[in-house]
Order: sequence, then structure tokens, then C-alpha cells
Amino acid sequence: MTLMKRLRSLFGAQDMTIGSPMSCLLKFSIPLLIGNLAQQMYNTVDAMVIGQSAWGDNGLAAVGLAGPIVNLLLVLFMGISTGASILSAQFFGAKDRPTLNKTVGASLFLIVVSGVIMMAAGYFLSPWLIGLTTPPTPEVGDGATAYLQIFFLGIIGSGMYNIISGILRGLGDSMMPLLFLVIACVLNIFLDLAFVNSMGVAGVALATIIAQGVSAVLCLWRLCHIRHICDVKLEHVIHPDKHLMLKIGALGLPSGITQAIFSTSAIIVQKLTNTLGPAMIAANTAIMRVDGFAMMPNFTFGTAATTYIGQNVGAGRGDRLKPGVKAMLTLGLISSTVLVGAILLFGYNIIGWFTKTELTMQLGVQGLQTLAFGYICFSVTQVLQGTMRGAGETKVPMYISIIGTVIIRMPLAYLLAFLTRNEQWPSGQPIALFGSLLIAWVLSMGMTIVSYRMKFWRQKLGSLGDDL
Repeated sequence: MTLMKRLRSLFGAQDMTIGSPMSCLLKFSIPLLIGNLAQQMYNTVDAMVIGQSAWGDNGLAAVGLAGPIVNLLLVLFMGISTGASILSAQFFGAKDRPTLNKTVGASLFLIVVSGVIMMAAGYFLSPWLIGLTTPPTPEVGDGATAYLQIFFLGIIGSGMYNIISGILRGLGDSMMPLLFLVIACVLNIFLDLAFVNSMGVAGVALATIIAQGVSAVLCLWRLCHIRHICDVKLEHVIHPDKHLMLKIGALGLPSGITQAIFSTSAIIVQKLTNTLGPAMIAANTAIMRVDGFAMMPNFTFGTAATTYIGQNVGAGRGDRLKPGVKAMLTLGLISSTVLVGAILLFGYNIIGWFTKTELTMQLGVQGLQTLAFGYICFSVTQVLQGTMRGAGETKVPMYISIIGTVIIRMPLAYLLAFLTRNEQWPSGQPIALFGSLLIAWVLSMGMTIVSYRMKFWRQKLGSLGDDL
């Protein structure tokens, strides 16, 4: 058996309605986890390269300032990706190929429309959005604006990758998106190094959109060549099924709103961060890059939960639901605990990858140590919310996210900042940022556990709801 055939047998498209739940989830999750880590490398490499270059902490702060705004304007793609993934998983599990084909066509249509909208909106709104965050210096603000505008000129590549990879994952194929992402990540590193000295922050943005465009084209190629599972037909793209588009939107809207709330709150909290000075902005940028890696197991098993539950609900396999949830919780808790241990042991060295400024490094380590326990809590939240999404319940996770982010985290951050003001930190101490986030994560986990145990959202599943 050739190497490629062995890889396909292990990590190809997975039918998770048969076989051991743990085995199915591992085969699906391992390449997905590696893929998520590779995707996180995009922004991380950008930050590392710019932070270690002649642009230093100002360049690092500019990239960090742009991050929440990028995430805010990507919510449309995220919502479509979630809806397309859920429907693809359910129709694949139900062996309904004709409707699956129409779902793929409707998703591709939405990619084109949303891509054009996001390109125009992101480019022209970038200066205004950066201004809302009150940059600490003109250099940081100008760098962040340049990063955003170039990023959004190539936004359709990011949208295409996220949505098509979501479809492929819904079909159980997490290997090929991984392979394409690794290729793009390696390309991004080389392009970052090639562009940064001459173009600065704009150069790392250009490197990112080129690499994302490559991964998008490769994903589209893959989708068009899995004819044993589905057919990509031009007629379904040009004349998309309106009912399916509405269903994709209905399933994905809560997830999109959730991400929008996260990003909006991050922008509001960014204003507070900016009052603490450039060193705090740079430290927070480094923390958020490390945070992205620490969150990867949580997001991975949350996505795995959505696909696994979606396929088995579609196939009517209620007997496989509860064992799958237990397996995902076990995997999520083990992996997040290991990563937290690594962060606590090597936090200073990790922050040192981004900056050599001593104050920035100290602030970064303090933030990671404060947030560490929260990553374990978040693993439980993601698995249980992913389970609910796979079953078609996307509103409850949205409500919990709104409460945790808007009602708890944002006001608490400003309150703690007010209460911890002193001569050294006249606008509040850094613990206000990190402590408020930790508290929000812990309380969100509690709300998710309580909601998951309640019966109201399971009733739409009929008898299958009793198996969760």
C-alpha cells in the first residue's frame, strides 16, 4: 500500500456513523488539530517576524491592533462555514446525495457573494475601524490600517478556504484541508521573511493573503474531485437552492453572531488595553497568539463534536451519541491539560519568541499564568456546545457566549481596571484584562453544563434527544 493510500485510509473522509466512537474521533481530530495549529501559524508567524524585525514592538502592536477587527469582519464567512458544515454532515449521514450536492452549490454561491461584500467593506472601513480603537501612537495606527486594507483585498481566499474546508470536514475529510493548510503555512513563512524588511507590516499582510489564496484553490480542487461522495455542479452554484441557503444561514447565523460579539467585545476591550501603553499592547498581542494555540484542542474537539453528532443524528444512530460525547470530553480535557502544563513551564521562553523587551515579556508571562486554568474550562464548553450545534441547536451556545462576553467579561474588565488603578498603572493593572477573561470562561462553562443537561433543546430531536 502506498503512503498516500495509507494516509487516506487513516485520515480520509470519515463515516462516523460506524466503528468505535473514540477511533472515529481520533482519526478525524488528529489532522484537524494539526490543521488548526497550522492555521494559527498564519497570524503567529506574522507577529513573530514583525516583532523580531527592525519594526519591533510597534510592528507587533500594529498586527495585534488589527487582529480583533479582522475577526469581526470574518464573521460572515464563519457563519456560512458553520451552517454548511452542519448540513453537509447531516445529509452525508443520511446518504442523501442529491441534497448534499445542492448544499455544496449553495455554499459556493454564498462564498462569492460574501467575498465581494467583505472585500469592499473591509478595505474602505479599515481606517475608521482602527480609529475607533484609539491607537497609542500614529505609527501603530498607520501600520494596523495598512495591514487591514491589504488583508481584505485578498479576503475571498480566506473565505473560500474556511467555507470549503468546513464542507469537507462535514463530510468527514479533515486530512486534505490539513495538507493544503500546511503547504500554505510554509509558503507564508517564506513570504513573510521576503517581504518584511521592505514592506514592514504591509508585507506580512501580503504574505498572508497570497498563502491563503493558495490553500483556497487547493480546497476547491479537492471538493471537485471527491465524486464518490458528492458532485460539484455549476448549475447548483449559478442557481442555488434558496431553501438550503436560508437553512445554511439559519444554522450559521447564531455562530456568526457569536463570533461578531466576541470580536466586538475584543475591540472594546482593546480600547482599554491601548490605555495601558504600547508595551501592554505588544504583550497582549503575544498572549493572544499563544492563546490561539492553547485554544486549538478545544476548537478541534468542538468541531469534531459537531460533525460526529451531525452525522449520527442524520443516520438516526442515537446509540452512538452519548459514547461520542464522553470520548470527546476525555480527549479535550487531556490535551488542554497537557498544553496548560507546557504554558506554565515555558511561558517566559514562549513570549520571548515575539519580543526581547523585558517589560513586555513580564506582562506576557503574567497574562498566560492568569489564563492557564481557563483553557481547561473552555475545553468542556466547546465540546458540549459543539454537541448541541451538531444536533441543530445553535441558539443556546450563542446566548451563553453573549452572556459570558457582553454581560460578564466587558463590564468586569473595566471595573477591575478602575479598582486596580495606582501610580504605575493610572488606567488600571493588566490583571483587569486577564482576570476578567478567566472569570468569564469559568462562568460560561457552568452555564453550558447546566444548559446541556436541560431537556428543552433536545425535544426537536424526538427520541434521539433521550440518548444525549
